[in-house]
Amino acid sequence: MFKIIAKLAWSNAFLRRSRTLLLVSMIAVSMALMLSIQGIYDGMTKNMLDKTLRSDCGEVSIYQKQYRLNKLFSNNIQDADRIVQRLNRDPKVKIAIKRFSVEGLSSTARKSSFANIIGVNIDDEEKFGKFSRFLKEGEVSFKEYGAVIGSALADKLKVHIGSKVIFTTQNSKGEINGLYLRVKGIIQTTNINIDNFAIYVPIQRVYTFLGVPAESATQIAIRTDDTLLVQTLKQEYKNLDVESLLELYPILKQMEDMTYIFNSITFAIVMLVVFIGILGVMYVSILDRIREFGILRAIGMDYRYIRLQIFLEAVFVGLVGYIGGAVLGYLALYYLQVYGLDLSAYAEGLEKFGYSSVIYAHIELSYFTTTFGAIISASILSVFLPLRKIKHLRPIDVIKAKT
Repeated sequence: MFKIIAKLAWSNAFLRRSRTLLLVSMIAVSMALMLSIQGIYDGMTKNMLDKTLRSDCGEVSIYQKQYRLNKLFSNNIQDADRIVQRLNRDPKVKIAIKRFSVEGLSSTARKSSFANIIGVNIDDEEKFGKFSRFLKEGEVSFKEYGAVIGSALADKLKVHIGSKVIFTTQNSKGEINGLYLRVKGIIQTTNINIDNFAIYVPIQRVYTFLGVPAESATQIAIRTDDTLLVQTLKQEYKNLDVESLLELYPILKQMEDMTYIFNSITFAIVMLVVFIGILGVMYVSILDRIREFGILRAIGMDYRYIRLQIFLEAVFVGLVGYIGGAVLGYLALYYLQVYGLDLSAYAEGLEKFGYSSVIYAHIELSYFTTTFGAIISASILSVFLPLRKIKHLRPIDVIKAKT
């Protein structure tokens, strides 16, 4: 019996082909657009998270207590080498590195600007966050007093590859000292703190320049896949300040929440459109066949079989629309994931907010499974109103009617 009803439902679902295909196309196009918007929103947030953790703090960062509030030399991690060695032996840690940074004034012959000089080991930085991929111009090299500078800072100082910069600050003895640098590379990370202020130099040169011990550091950054590692390290290093990425950058958490809200609103609007579309088509379809249903009731066909047929018709239409939308949506997401959405025309404004001018989409299986459940649910819910009309139908009235 079910097979017969299913065949009838399939045939009736496409009885008015042009009307059904129009509805299926509407579902498919709406779904594809919704998936593309979801992928772009998620891609923007994840891209910013990825660049922030690769260029700065990793999944976990360790500082001396009070350092982030008061960046005195006395607030440095004194035994950083021992901690880094211990962390790099931990199987839960991909890599741990140390950095030493200090604030000061960067100057050229014509311009000066506040800057943050960061002493790093460039090989470690490459393993930590693929540092060379941030390179916008020049090369990642520290040869011949070389330095790598943030793109926004380079614009402020109006320097180019080969330009000379003098960085001045107080050393550990309280004396004003100057460091001669030659710009070898300009990087763009979309991390505002890096692009606007950072000057990267060899860490050993910073130690000598500031007169601080070579085993000290201002930051120990850690890459890991273990989400519980931050809690473990908080317990292990109670005398230090252990922070996760989202604790250091709470605005990224707010952006994740905003993205979730935008996606939810988009999802709700599209599903409402799908619901109204299927409801309209099913209602008109049932009105067209009201005489047929009246006769079926008159000859004794149980209402539950008619109800099952109507449910299956709606599900078939929703399912075909979903398949079309899934194919179109996946193709659109794949294109946006590979080639990205080029917003170079708005690059200046986007970069001020930490966004890249080319946004790459993100794809998750949950996009498709959630949409599948929502479309099938919308299809089933949309037939309750038409079914009420059939349930209260008086067969004799329908048979007597001229149409």
